[in-house]
Amino acid sequence: MSNKFSFEVIKECPKTGARAGIFHTPHGDILTPVFMPVGTQATVKGLKVEDLKNLNAQIILSNTYHLYLRPGEDIVKRAGGLHKFMNWDRPILTDSGGFQVFSLSDLRKVTDDGVEFRSHLNGAKHFITPEKCMEIQHALGADIIMAFDQCTEAGASYAEAVEAKRKTKMWLERCYKAHNNENQMLFPIIQGNIYNDLRAQCVQDCLPYAKCGIAIGGLSVGEEKEVMYDVLDHLQPLLPKEQPHYLMGVGSPDCLIEGFARGIDMMDCVLPTRIARNGTAFSRTGRMVLKNAKYKDDFTPLDEECDCYCCKHYSRAYLRHLINADEMLGGELLSIHNLRFLTRLAEQCRQAILEDRFPEFKENFLKNYKF
Repeated sequence: MSNKFSFEVIKECPKTGARAGIFHTPHGDILTPVFMPVGTQATVKGLKVEDLKNLNAQIILSNTYHLYLRPGEDIVKRAGGLHKFMNWDRPILTDSGGFQVFSLSDLRKVTDDGVEFRSHLNGAKHFITPEKCMEIQHALGADIIMAFDQCTEAGASYAEAVEAKRKTKMWLERCYKAHNNENQMLFPIIQGNIYNDLRAQCVQDCLPYAKCGIAIGGLSVGEEKEVMYDVLDHLQPLLPKEQPHYLMGVGSPDCLIEGFARGIDMMDCVLPTRIARNGTAFSRTGRMVLKNAKYKDDFTPLDEECDCYCCKHYSRAYLRHLINADEMLGGELLSIHNLRFLTRLAEQCRQAILEDRFPEFKENFLKNYKF
């Protein structure tokens, strides 16, 4: 394992297994549990780096598939890597692009060698192997990189999940052999759909290659939340305790707390910025749809307890006006709020773990949060 990465658990909740830790990386320490904003194309939509730092984003994500297609990993490499290209000096994680490729169900062909697919941009044909995935991510230069895996959709049969798990294991071995950069930590990804026996087998497949981190993929793809929680319950005792656990693509406030309560340390999702652009904000009592007429003359902040720039300076009435007038600023301000809501929620969970009151914090939050 690279000596540039390490993880330490500072405190663990005896009732739930929720953990407060520190993940040491070349671009700084990450205090966990953590929510990670998604900057798919080397930018979190609508926000500047200063905005992200002000809302205390410790680490952000970018996407291998999208950056491979545009502008191309060679451009990013010549710019000095993603950190310099996007002017971000904190940790970055790149996902493998596997989820994006496999979502192109009508445009791709999967073999043991890799995946042939057509670009969603112009229809051009591409072929990505596990080795090519590593090559792209090496060029991008993120701190944490993901193994190439095969994700199955909700409702996949047992046989389909078995085949995807087989490819995921085979491709992980090839990714591991092709990975040669000590400044980057490779995370294997646990697949297996909703089948707990396959998930358990995949953990065993991944453990030899998990040096300082392991990811859980293929959840929040259409299954009920309770089904996802059941899978996490079965996985929790099987995961390496001395490594960070990353649940991929999950990020509603309730899922954040439920994930942390099951030993998850890192989570990400496009949800907070996506719903912000549609005029929806997170709050302690659930989602607020700012287009609604009841906010027309409501001059209070979105959340009086929130410390974000949006809540400090603007009213619900003004935000409603911006959204209904289709002004860009509306989506930007709500994105700042929604991301800060989640980064702050992760901070509050961490503090509750450290102070031995996480179960009570979880219960109180979920009691007031309307789904």
